[in-house]
Amino acid sequence: MARTLLPIVLLLVLLGSPIRGLAQQPDEANPPEEDESVAPKKYVLNPLESERNIKVGNFYWSKGNYRAALNRYQDATRYNPSSPEAFFKVGEAEQKLKHKEAAKAAFQKVISLAPDSKLAHEAKRKL
Repeated sequence: MARTLLPIVLLLVLLGSPIRGLAQQPDEANPPEEDESVAPKKYVLNPLESERNIKVGNFYWSKGNYRAALNRYQDATRYNPSSPEAFFKVGEAEQKLKHKEAAKAAFQKVISLAPDSKLAHEAKRKL
């Protein structure tokens, strides 16, 4: 009995049973544009996350992976747009990667954020 039932069940599945049709329909509750896994990353003010990204960027920097360090430093500036340290690190990484205009913009941002700080003086020297 089981031997004859198995081919019948397989035939129904292959011919398009209602279960197969349901599996192929798009999920109307979560269309792709509202799916969080494909949505762009949202950045809210979070100084602690900014500091964490700077530390991770410093790790990559010490390993000589300047592209990864730059990505982390840029994330740090997005989490805390008023962090002169993060923008200074972006400038240094851009300099290492030979992106002169981007480095110049980052150093100018440091100067505008904290004009009397040690980082601003260092940024002026690098300009």
